[in-house]
Amino acid sequence: MRGDSYSDRRQRSTQSLVRALLITATWFFVELIGGLYSHSLALVADAGHMLTDLAALGLSLFAVRISALPATHSKTYGYKRAEILAALANGLLLALIGLLIVYEGYRRLALPREVRSGVMLVIAATGFAANLVTAGLLYRSRRDSLNMRSVFFHVLGDTVGSAGALTAGTMMLLWHWYVADPIVSLLIALLILFGSWDLVRESVDILLEGTPRHLKISHVLADMGSVGGVVSIHDLHVWSITSGMSAMSCHVMLKQGVDPSAVLKALTRLMQEKHGIEHTTIQIEIEQWIVPRA
Repeated sequence: MRGDSYSDRRQRSTQSLVRALLITATWFFVELIGGLYSHSLALVADAGHMLTDLAALGLSLFAVRISALPATHSKTYGYKRAEILAALANGLLLALIGLLIVYEGYRRLALPREVRSGVMLVIAATGFAANLVTAGLLYRSRRDSLNMRSVFFHVLGDTVGSAGALTAGTMMLLWHWYVADPIVSLLIALLILFGSWDLVRESVDILLEGTPRHLKISHVLADMGSVGGVVSIHDLHVWSITSGMSAMSCHVMLKQGVDPSAVLKALTRLMQEKHGIEHTTIQIEIEQWIVPRA
């Protein structure tokens, strides 16, 4: 959130991750044992997704800790992009688990297996409740960084998966329609793959120093050009150091007789207040600048 400092967001993220990790670890073992006992692929798939959640939560917590390390001469921005690497790894992990569920779900469609629906239904219901609590813990922190958003999507996918397993369990208990188990598993897999694509794409955009999604270069140029004394802007670059922390560099040409300090102050304030760009490097040039002879 733009009003909070980076350290505030990091502290909130750490607290949310620790609580979510404890809840997820508990219900992973419950769903895995229950899925194997009841022969439910939907429960095993959801437990598999919870395993990726555990990895994602642990990786994200580690990344939050690493990102707090101070900058050095060799790492002048510090280790803030560790969170982006964690988000990318989480996105790839989500894609892998989604493909595995698709494969197993396709096999089960061809040969549906009888499921202990009552056991599955109880475990799916408790898993759904646990996922709702975890998602609630991470809901506010999801805007703090791409890393936190990746974890929130993991848990959100689990919540949908538990709801699907609950639906499948009800259908099998009432009508013995065991094909519902692999069908729900395939739907869960599609949701997982959809979420993973968005995470991987945005992580790669940041690592390639692309323009942040919430910013438009044309708007930045127009706003800078509206400041009195500005003639032109060139060599403009806008990128993200990490999610929620944008940076910009450019050359600005001014009219002769204009106070460069006043224009620089106005441009810096404008970028911070209107576009949320915290780090600005602006090179001032004067129109028809004449270099004096030695």
